[in-house]
Amino acid sequence: MLDQFLARLGIDRFALYLFDYGSQVGLQLALRKPERVAALVIQNGDAYEHTHGPKYELLRRYWATPTPQLRAQLEEAVTEQGLREEVLGEVPADVAERISPDLWQLAWTRMRDPESRAIMVDLFGQIEDSVARFPEYQAYLREHRPPTLIVWGPHDGYMPAEAAHAYLADLPDAELHLLPDAGHWLIKTHLGDLVRLTRDFLVRVHT
Repeated sequence: MLDQFLARLGIDRFALYLFDYGSQVGLQLALRKPERVAALVIQNGDAYEHTHGPKYELLRRYWATPTPQLRAQLEEAVTEQGLREEVLGEVPADVAERISPDLWQLAWTRMRDPESRAIMVDLFGQIEDSVARFPEYQAYLREHRPPTLIVWGPHDGYMPAEAAHAYLADLPDAELHLLPDAGHWLIKTHLGDLVRLTRDFLVRVHT
């Protein structure tokens, strides 16, 4: 879909912002025609299985043995309370106050529907397919070395600080910024920092 969208707009060179599930989509797009990628901005989007945080444990168990009991535990994340806890995550209380309730309340307006909740849980199961492709993504990064900015919120139960540092093995020239009190949703709490770092990076690599 993204490939068709870019073709329709006549865009053949672009920078990618990789975040969460979207990081897998973006890296798969990059693999198709690496020469189109002018730069990467990576924000809490993982590509190294050995750095997965503790919140991946339930997912790993479900991938290994997708029982109804484990699926029921995954379904708890797709309740209004579960969505709230996912959004607020592990960030300090003063940072959590800067996250608008809209983020989980608007999501819940869709997740109220049982079919939508089932699709979301199915997506949790399909993450295993993306993880299996991590070596492909790493090989792409090693071979093509796109200019890369990494901006990371380390208060993330899925993708801790180690997940950010792991990229440096394949992208030794990448620019890494850990925002000490930020978490997974730093775009909601540290937007000013993110915009400043991204603008400065893109200006430097493309002037």
